[in-house]
Amino acid sequence: MKTKPVVVFGASTLSSLAWFCLTNDSQWKVKAFTVDKKFLTSSMHEGLPVVPFEDLLNIYPPSTVKLSIPVGYSSINGLRMERFQQALELGYELISYISSRASVWPNQSVGKNCIVYEHAIIQPFTTIGDNVIIRSGAHISHHCAIGKHSFVSAEATLGGNVTVGERCFIGLGAVIRDGLSLAERSFIGAGAVVISDTEPDGVYVGNPARRIEKSSLEVTCG
Repeated sequence: MKTKPVVVFGASTLSSLAWFCLTNDSQWKVKAFTVDKKFLTSSMHEGLPVVPFEDLLNIYPPSTVKLSIPVGYSSINGLRMERFQQALELGYELISYISSRASVWPNQSVGKNCIVYEHAIIQPFTTIGDNVIIRSGAHISHHCAIGKHSFVSAEATLGGNVTVGERCFIGLGAVIRDGLSLAERSFIGAGAVVISDTEPDGVYVGNPARRIEKSSLEVTCG
């Protein structure tokens, strides 16, 4: 019986995906969704109430629910980082969800508000920081470190001993060679093959990956 209530931030397709997984593959019972008041266009989502985030304390105080914030990589993961920090300041506990269909090891180091979707592989000695999303089929090899507020897309592959800085984005099917470091706020495009360390705020595309002129913030805003 599900007795642990949670509110999901957002009313988008990513929020629906998180709701579905939590409902069918966890101990959590989703009670409602919450969004910023300016984006509140409907009072219901997936048959559940949607309430303004600004009013959450009054409607669902921290003593009654926990939060999940499955927001995407907008503003190079900045929006998810801001709401994560706000939720902590308001006193909410943020849950993490690891799919029962993912491959993880006992005592895996996973932070707050992390989501690891089905068929992702996380090998031993890897650490996952707070507020990280790892999509289905991603392969995170041994002794990797995934920094806070990062997003690893489906089928991305990280070799062993890779260090991912905070707020990085790794695109669909990208490959990161073993032993590399991705600097903070790096954006790795879909299918890119990264063979050398990256620089902060850089956007890398192609095989082998090359940096383009735009910044990671530019390509993830709007």
